[in-house]
Amino acid sequence: MLHDLIERTVNGCGYDLVDVERASGGLLRVTIDLLPEVQSDGGITVNDCEIVSRQLSHVLTVEDVDYERLEVSSPGLDRPLKRFSDFVRFVGMEASVRLKVPVEGMSNRRVFQGILQEPAGDELALEFDTKEGAALLHFSLADVDKARLVPQVNFRGRKK
Repeated sequence: MLHDLIERTVNGCGYDLVDVERASGGLLRVTIDLLPEVQSDGGITVNDCEIVSRQLSHVLTVEDVDYERLEVSSPGLDRPLKRFSDFVRFVGMEASVRLKVPVEGMSNRRVFQGILQEPAGDELALEFDTKEGAALLHFSLADVDKARLVPQVNFRGRKK
């Protein structure tokens, strides 16, 4: 399977695979991130993308994968959360979660924004604010339509 081939290659280069997408015009889009155990003040650089792009180009040619163009990029500030391990990795971070079906008893809401909590078994949790105060949403990965980190940007700059 293509996803497994790309994941093995990206992991072999020392990076984490975030997403693989086939787009129109034969575009194969691969999104990578630093491995969770790699501590860094920065994120993915152009050099990181170049390393993975070169390796993937070779592997995809050898494996005779049909594509026109390969695009390797970082996940950006609003990194998607796709796997259970992503939710675990970013516990304590602010995220936006859109569920497949509305939640009864919460005004039939589907979209929630709050702080990711430590999972309990297979159950994920998000603490979010309501008019009455903080509330806790429990959900499974299968309930998630789309989830992303909420970008945290500091516009104050560095102090001298």
